[in-house]
Amino acid sequence: MNKIEKLIKKLCPNGVEWKSLGESCEIANSGRKPVKSSLRESGDIPYYGANNIQDYVNGYTHDGDYILIAEDGSASLENYSVQRVKGKFWANNHVHVIRGKDVVINGFLFHYFKYMNFSTYLTGGTRAKLTKSKLIEIKIPIPPLEIQEEIVKILDKFTEYVTELT
Repeated sequence: MNKIEKLIKKLCPNGVEWKSLGESCEIANSGRKPVKSSLRESGDIPYYGANNIQDYVNGYTHDGDYILIAEDGSASLENYSVQRVKGKFWANNHVHVIRGKDVVINGFLFHYFKYMNFSTYLTGGTRAKLTKSKLIEIKIPIPPLEIQEEIVKILDKFTEYVTELT
């Protein structure tokens, strides 16, 4: 049980429903578009890959509030690459692009995935990969929305303190 699951258990002692990402999230991978660095037109829009921003380009593939999870090429398998992006951005094909539907908010998804161990969902050898078919199978807890918001508030504040200390 990870830290966020312990927090959920404390805030929801009667338990919560668990749903797959395929049921609870929109997978917006169809808009992803890789562009070789030599062919990218320089601009202000962040170009995301598996490990955060790779470049800044002109144009975008997505606009909104999304969670990006490395498909392959995460710098660390123990601290798997998960990012939250708001606004316009360009996503290449090394990152899954998801966002919550009605039952789950993006802030909650982001924090849950930051504490999650992805190793059981990864395939391949030296370059581990999180395929879309494995991604949509991942089960996540679905506490009531007000509990999700409270968890996000707590963990955002904690992250803010850690940032200040470093």
